[in-house]
Amino acid sequence: MRPALLVRVVVKVLACGMLLASCAPGGGNGRPGATPHRGRPSVVERLQVDVIRVLPHDPTSFTQGLELVDGTLYESTGVAGESTVRAGRPGGSPSVLTRLPPPLFGEGLTVVGRTLWQLTWQDGVAIERDARTLAEVRRIAYPEEGWGVCHQRHRARLVTSDGSSRLTFRDPRTLAKTGGIEVTARGRPVGRLNELECVGDLVYANVWPTDRIVRIDTRTATVSGEVDATGLLAPDERGRADVLNGIAAVPGTDQFLITGKWWPKTFRVRFVPR
Repeated sequence: MRPALLVRVVVKVLACGMLLASCAPGGGNGRPGATPHRGRPSVVERLQVDVIRVLPHDPTSFTQGLELVDGTLYESTGVAGESTVRAGRPGGSPSVLTRLPPPLFGEGLTVVGRTLWQLTWQDGVAIERDARTLAEVRRIAYPEEGWGVCHQRHRARLVTSDGSSRLTFRDPRTLAKTGGIEVTARGRPVGRLNELECVGDLVYANVWPTDRIVRIDTRTATVSGEVDATGLLAPDERGRADVLNGIAAVPGTDQFLITGKWWPKTFRVRFVPR
């Protein structure tokens, strides 16, 4: 083959290869069919808790889920035979409280319009409730373990956890699975993801059984920030309490309400760089 012709053939092959790469399914960030980028390990911002205000919390509440909507704080509590779902003003007594019949063990919750979804741990059901009265509307099969749940409104999906490193996306009307991600930090899986709070494309998750909260970017499946929430309770309070569990974003601010299982206090906080 003549040199000039050889050059033209090589250039043509390279151009075709570049075109095919750019048109491949899932290619490009944010395009339809794209999968989360899993290249170099992500940088994880180290954060700490800046306490703005301390509020009372029912020390008999084994907190499993927490969410603030239109000024109402919704809370789900666990332990078979003692589980509840409740709603009221932050720091006050609940204005509405419903008990789950034994042997149901309450887990995470989230509000979707007029509906409140409450998960159960190993009971194989999720409960749809009226968000105003907390009355049970129906139960649907939920074969996985229920841990945490939150609502990504702009993506019209729920995000759920099962105690592993996986977050599952679900239809907010039926809880049918629509996708999911495996969460990593610095290239390694992050397991024991528990109670969840959605803020845009970010999900804040308690890591059971620690005082650590991770900030997960659901577009990349990576942890972008890690919150050290140790030292919130005094030693005598800590002795009677269990682990940190419960994150509720305060709408319109960069603040959160956080508490824990059998904690006597709820903390209004910011997550700031260490």
